[in-house]
Amino acid sequence: MDTKTILLKLRTQKGLSQDELAEKIFVTRQAVSRWENGETIPNTETLKLLSKFFDVSINTLLGSPRQLICQCCGMPLDDSTISKETDGTFNEEYCKWCYTDGKFKYSGKEQLIDFCVEHMANENWTAEQVRAHMEAIIPKLNHWK
Repeated sequence: MDTKTILLKLRTQKGLSQDELAEKIFVTRQAVSRWENGETIPNTETLKLLSKFFDVSINTLLGSPRQLICQCCGMPLDDSTISKETDGTFNEEYCKWCYTDGKFKYSGKEQLIDFCVEHMANENWTAEQVRAHMEAIIPKLNHWK
């Protein structure tokens, strides 16, 4: 789905007119119309406002152009798992389990790996396999570099 379709869908799901949406995010009705017609896309600051207003990530507003992963644990991210800052804005770098209310849950790689081993190991994936997998992935993530 592209940005124009996503914005139209989100606006109509909330039962808003173009005028009403424009008023809520401090733009003109014509700007909303141009987005929904595919003539332009919102600028960065407006995307932030739309993200917060609709409670979806900027990635979603742009049609999910890239696959996001948590830069702490490596988990794939979507709107339901992306962390939020204390002001409610999405932080598309981390999952809500690694980063919550402006704070990281894990103080070190070993603490995170131990948690993952405890919760991910099962009859199909042994604790040793989980540990080896996490030890290979975690050092490559931005948070741990």
